[in-house]
Amino acid sequence: MSTLEIKDLHVSIETEQGSKEILKGVSLTIKTGETHAIMGPNGSGKSTLASTIAGHPRYTVTSGSITLDGADVLEMGVDERARAGLFLAMQYPVEVPGVSMTNFLRTAKTAIDGEAPKLRTWTKDVKSAMEKLKIDAEFASRNVNEGFSGGEKKRVEILQLELFKPKFAILDETDSGLDVDALKVVSEGVNRAQEENEMGTLLITHYTRILRYIKPDFVHVFVDGKIAEQGGAELADRLEDEGYDRFLNVPA
Repeated sequence: MSTLEIKDLHVSIETEQGSKEILKGVSLTIKTGETHAIMGPNGSGKSTLASTIAGHPRYTVTSGSITLDGADVLEMGVDERARAGLFLAMQYPVEVPGVSMTNFLRTAKTAIDGEAPKLRTWTKDVKSAMEKLKIDAEFASRNVNEGFSGGEKKRVEILQLELFKPKFAILDETDSGLDVDALKVVSEGVNRAQEENEMGTLLITHYTRILRYIKPDFVHVFVDGKIAEQGGAELADRLEDEGYDRFLNVPA
């Protein structure tokens, strides 16, 4: 069992008005096999947490820690975090012109594992994963995300998740822009990865609809850069009914 531990994390960004604190003391522990859902209104710090774990240079950790099985994640480069077992499914996957899906996937897998996968087995694994995610075979020869729809980009993110087999997946609003059919396919891919690899999942979302397919063990409500409330799956149901008004300073 592996553990991703976040302790009293404070994170800032530089703006035209100066430094602005986004995360204001976040503590969270995730173990492999667990699914944690982070919910909250816009601007509450959810995506900042995901980007900080992944090592985005825009975000500055002013205090606190992130450790993976005791190792200091904040001392690792982005590539080192990936090799250590951290994976970020981005909210807005980027296009990579000139790099084919086939080359990207195998090169990334080689970098993560430290050795190239056996070609025959790898080709079979890629084909199988694409079929399960209902990604057309011709996408393998296309450039990464170039000309893909929003839903196709999200499926490709989960394709990487299934092939790279991380210890922990951070899914940053993977459900945004998906229709009902695509949401189900993507959710099934996440569930497969978790079951087959004993992966831990940190799922960031505004809405409960993805939680109908990916059942959370824990739900954390983010408000103003802090965890305002925690609970089980029933907390998500309450948020669906009541929204976030009770956490916000709503004038009388």
